[in-house]
Amino acid sequence: MNNLFGHSKQITGVMVSYYFICKRKLWLYARNIQLENENEEVLIGRQIHEESYRREKKNITILDAINVDFLHKKNKLILNEVKKSSINEEADYYQLLYYLYFLDRYGVKAEGEIRYPKENKKKNVTLTEENKKELLLILNKIEKIIEKPLPKKIKTSKCTKCAYKDFCYVV
Repeated sequence: MNNLFGHSKQITGVMVSYYFICKRKLWLYARNIQLENENEEVLIGRQIHEESYRREKKNITILDAINVDFLHKKNKLILNEVKKSSINEEADYYQLLYYLYFLDRYGVKAEGEIRYPKENKKKNVTLTEENKKELLLILNKIEKIIEKPLPKKIKTSKCTKCAYKDFCYVV
C-alpha cells in the first residue's frame, strides 16, 4: 500500500532531517531502530524544548502523521520547530518544509519558524514551487536509501555525539 506520496514506507519529518545528517541513521530509523531516547544530546534538546516557550501548547500531532513542537496563528497558521542549535540548519529547514508540504497536500496553507532559543535565532520557512520540487527529489532519494541495503559506515565529527554511534559500528 502506498502512502500519500506514493511511497511504500511513510516518510516522516525526522527521516527528512536524517537524510541531511546521516544516511545510515536514516536507514536504521526507517526500520524502527530508534535509539534517541537515552542519548545525552537528545535529552538536552528535549530540556531546551520544555523550558522554552512555556506558554505554548507543545507537541502537536497533525493528521496522525506529523508532530510539530507548537503552533501559533497570526494572519495564518505558523508551525514552530524548536531546536537545540543551528548546527544542522539545513536538516531543520527541510524537516519543517516537509511538514508544510504535507499540510499543503491536504489544502492547509501554513508557514513555519525554526527557533533556536539558546542562540536567540529564528528562521522563517515558506513552501514555494521551487523548494517543493527540491523536496520531492529528496523524498525520492530517501525512498531509494530505505529500499537499498544498509549504507556504508562514514565516520564524521557528528558520529561522536550520535545516538546511533555504538549500534552503527556493530552492524
